Amino acid sequence: MQTCEYAGAPFTEPRSHPWVDAAGDPAGRYYDFTANPALIRRSLEDFLPWSGDPAIDAFYVLLEEINQPSSVFESNDCAFTGPHENDQPMVPMALQCSGRVMVLFRELRQNTDHARVETLKDHLHMALTELDRDFPWGMVGTTIIPVRYLTLADGAEASLGWQLMISFWAWGDTAADTMTNLGRLLRNLTQALGTVAARVAQR
Repeated sequence: MQTCEYAGAPFTEPRSHPWVDAAGDPAGRYYDFTANPALIRRSLEDFLPWSGDPAIDAFYVLLEEINQPSSVFESNDCAFTGPHENDQPMVPMALQCSGRVMVLFRELRQNTDHARVETLKDHLHMALTELDRDFPWGMVGTTIIPVRYLTLADGAEASLGWQLMISFWAWGDTAADTMTNLGRLLRNLTQALGTVAARVAQR
């Protein structure tokens, strides 16, 4: 798998966990999938139009694995844009799709240790590069972003920490090919996060 460290859009202010609403979409809202896993398959506005596609099922499986009771992680926000014109000139494909998922440690205090989040990022890159090395039509990027953890408030101030934004892109010459490659990417990402979770649990 191809990976990169992705600059992403600038965050002028730390995000919050849990968050209340989405600046770009008033209909967006935070769901605690650790408490309500059934919501994964029926509450994600960006993904619902594509429900039934195997690639989107692979994304739902990814979220279910991240948020399962025994997981050391949880998710916080995700997004998806379906197949559209490819804007990456270095990739010789007509279409691309893209998305993201935010991942953090279930034990929230661990997210206030920047070095621990850096280690999570590094382990994810290592796990992904060991998988599916002949697959050129997908990319996973990582960005560490600041977060205010509201439930860790110390007096009037929430605790400042971080979380890992995992961005992903898949390409193809047709919409069907693009979504097939997306599914392959997401299955690799699910496997890699499982490997990283096992390493984290041993520390």
